[in-house]
Amino acid sequence: MKFAHLADCHVGGWREPELKRLSILHFKEAIYQCIKENVAFILIAGDLFNTSLPDIELIKEVASILKEAHDNDISVYIIPGSHDYSVSGKTMLDVLEKAGLIENVMKLKDNNLEFTMDKTNVKITGLYGRRNSLEKQDYLMLNKSSLEKESGYKIFMFHALLEELKPKDLENVEAYSMFLLPKNFNYYAGGHPHFIYNKNHEGYGNIAYPGPLFPNNFKELEELKQGGFFIVDVTNNKIEHKKIKLKEVTSFFINANDKSSIEIEKELMEKLKEIEDKIVLIRIEGVLNNGKPSDINFREIFSKANAYSILKNTNKLESKEFETIKIEGTVEEIESRILTENLDNIHLKNLTEKEELSLSNNLMNILSREKDEGENKSDFENRIVKDLIKTLRLEEVFENVS
Repeated sequence: MKFAHLADCHVGGWREPELKRLSILHFKEAIYQCIKENVAFILIAGDLFNTSLPDIELIKEVASILKEAHDNDISVYIIPGSHDYSVSGKTMLDVLEKAGLIENVMKLKDNNLEFTMDKTNVKITGLYGRRNSLEKQDYLMLNKSSLEKESGYKIFMFHALLEELKPKDLENVEAYSMFLLPKNFNYYAGGHPHFIYNKNHEGYGNIAYPGPLFPNNFKELEELKQGGFFIVDVTNNKIEHKKIKLKEVTSFFINANDKSSIEIEKELMEKLKEIEDKIVLIRIEGVLNNGKPSDINFREIFSKANAYSILKNTNKLESKEFETIKIEGTVEEIESRILTENLDNIHLKNLTEKEELSLSNNLMNILSREKDEGENKSDFENRIVKDLIKTLRLEEVFENVS
């Protein structure tokens, strides 16, 4: 008996149309390979979509792909991840479940989790992932003893980074201890951190992260170059990481030190002239001795190339024509300081230091708000403007204008 373990599909996550399309094709290929491998069921450990309410066209395509699994008698079990979870509890996963294409195995009631029984008699349960690791409280309150005493082959699905497995490049990302997981499961199907991991832990079982089904940003494409998932052969006690690479990824690094913007353009055109149907990643770093980064006509250069998609990273590309200004502090501290320093210019004067700080914090809170679920763009913008006017005490000014 075999099953598949997918996670972090992030369908619809890319802004670039070609890469957004490729994320769907990766999901389609994964399901095709699962059918070919004759797996009994598929686990998706969170973040099938990149948002709780994805575009209708994405939903239609994913539903069509899931139907292929359903028609081949392959059940699909899922938990919501930090991206496809919704505070209201309403996500597009509910629609897919109602259609009989997936089953959400997170059945939590009064701190107790129920098991979902697959036709193979494997027992599956798990907990969702939420933004900012807010699901941690559910783990702390969870009745683990009944889960641990359950007999049979058991799978626990989770969507979180575990502190004990945290790699160096994620050392500042919030995580929680493995000890919050219930013990005595055969397999722990993890999702959320985009790295590949598979190891047996005493007292627990096999803890596994399959990595993203398709890399979800420039850095991931640069490092991983492909996506993948696990095929778990329970009968032969074997776990295989199945790689998916539908397009080749080529990376270029250009050192811009002591070069002009014109020279960078020529070097780019030279590197791209023989590229055919590949994803191209271009990282340019250094200080130009003549011209500005904005002088480089990336759009025109890329339009003449025959690549499938081209992404550039110029975060560390500078020019001698600009003086480098260093500002110390976190983003929040810098924003707060700029607002505080300019309060006199926006109608409010003679405030105490405490009042200035409070006002600055209130403004930042308002400007960092997100749309409520179901709220349209116009209503959202009007709500933000109304709160800003009230906070800045500009009601009379706007009344006079109107």
